[in-house]
Amino acid sequence: MLIDTHAHLDFPAFADDLDAVIARAAEAGVTRIIVVGTDVEDSQRSVALAERYDNLFAVVGVHPNSAIEAQDDAIDQLRKLAAHPKVVAIGETGLDYFRLPKAETEQKKAVKAAQKRLFSAQLELAAELGLNVVIHQRGDCRAETLELMAPFHGKLRAVFHCFGGGIQEARELIDLGHLVSFTGIVTFKNGEVVQEAAAQVPGDAYMVETDCPFLAPVPHRGQRCEPAFTRHTAEKIAALRNESLEEVARQTTATAEAFFRLPPR
Repeated sequence: MLIDTHAHLDFPAFADDLDAVIARAAEAGVTRIIVVGTDVEDSQRSVALAERYDNLFAVVGVHPNSAIEAQDDAIDQLRKLAAHPKVVAIGETGLDYFRLPKAETEQKKAVKAAQKRLFSAQLELAAELGLNVVIHQRGDCRAETLELMAPFHGKLRAVFHCFGGGIQEARELIDLGHLVSFTGIVTFKNGEVVQEAAAQVPGDAYMVETDCPFLAPVPHRGQRCEPAFTRHTAEKIAALRNESLEEVARQTTATAEAFFRLPPR
């Protein structure tokens, strides 16, 4: 029994065969799926899917790459959505400096400021509502991410989704009370750094995800990713840790149930 803790099933890539996608996930042992929002409209669709399917749950938030376009009432809209009983966290939110221009232009400064402002506002919302947070972190922004999170220490926990760092970075986050989550990257030939992290993190400090439709694991690399592929990621982690798939499934499911406060099965 596995949980895909980060999926974008409301994206157009799944418009034509969503029922089949969810059925294949169940056949692969992926019994629950967390559908994660990237802006207000996307979050609304994620909640609608959670209403439609018993085994789907929603996370609502605004992705940092949507920060500039976010409307002034975005936080109020998220607060309303988060009142739904199947909303289990705030996110994905955070910082993304990967696509920013290298030069320190006024545009770059404005984008960074908007990302920080919206990130802080979503952290405040999560603390207000007693929810945990799904963090997106990409590019040279780790120090700023942790700095913005520092005032909320003890008020919420975060999962750093699609974790791609090494064991030292993972330990730093875990020591702060947070979690990491591994995608299909852990199956890639060039994934040695994240493989080291997956092999060594404590068993109760990580989860598994697809980030579908992106990052399909081997043997499906280059294809549309889907929740059923969570199994391939879990199998690779089991091999790295010299554990059984059943043990990895047990550990990651228990961690996800506690973090997202999912009802017991």
